[in-house]
Amino acid sequence: PRSGLRHRNPAVSPGFCSTIVLNNPRRRNALSLPMLQCLRQDLLHDVKSRELRVIVIAAEGPVFSSGHDLKELKNEDDVKHHTQVFELCAEVMTLIQKLPVPVIAKVNGLATAAGCQLVASCDIAVASEKSQFATPGVNIGLFCSTPAVAVGRSLPRKVALEMLFTGEPLSAQEALMHGLISKVVPEDRLEEETMKISRKICESSKSVLALGKATFYRQITQDLDTAYKMTTQVMVDNLTLRDGQEGIEAFIQKRKPVWSH
Repeated sequence: PRSGLRHRNPAVSPGFCSTIVLNNPRRRNALSLPMLQCLRQDLLHDVKSRELRVIVIAAEGPVFSSGHDLKELKNEDDVKHHTQVFELCAEVMTLIQKLPVPVIAKVNGLATAAGCQLVASCDIAVASEKSQFATPGVNIGLFCSTPAVAVGRSLPRKVALEMLFTGEPLSAQEALMHGLISKVVPEDRLEEETMKISRKICESSKSVLALGKATFYRQITQDLDTAYKMTTQVMVDNLTLRDGQEGIEAFIQKRKPVWSH
């Protein structure tokens, strides 16, 4: 099986939704070095396209992703290779939040360790009712320290630490309740709900979304006064965009906006 697969889904013309499929179910879609390299390549493939509006990350098989490929981590002396694996993983996770379009995780199954980290790193996550989420590294002597970065920023601290200390999974409903994912739906509605969100995103201006996403991740780590000072300037900058003015004019004139993106 290929490490990754990218294809376009029609959304709202002229924009499109790009779907990246983790496509190595025999290896439980492990985030091996080749898989991570392919994922990075696919995330960046259409990023400069004016038509790209949203990216969906999905997976083949019953496991969304089991995390790192432990066979790559067996040799205790191969520090250089281990460093390469974890550094590339961190690069991919941070890349998701730096992309100018929203990224949606479509989860239908188990997401563990770095697989759970991948879900937590996405902007939106839609999961089927059978999905589960865990950071079980502690049980095999490899604490999920890098997954904890994303998981710890998505979940309340004590919930995240219980996951990290015990390795016990969260159900889809528990993950929703604690904020790890955005929505839980029956398995047969997962594709429909994911595309519904994608189509709604596609109705908005790409330039406005890009500005808003970048600003959100910048302000979320700042103190309140700094965040308001920064976002106040961004609101002013937003008004200088062609689409910022088009949206206001369309609202006043009670018509649909015509975005320039």
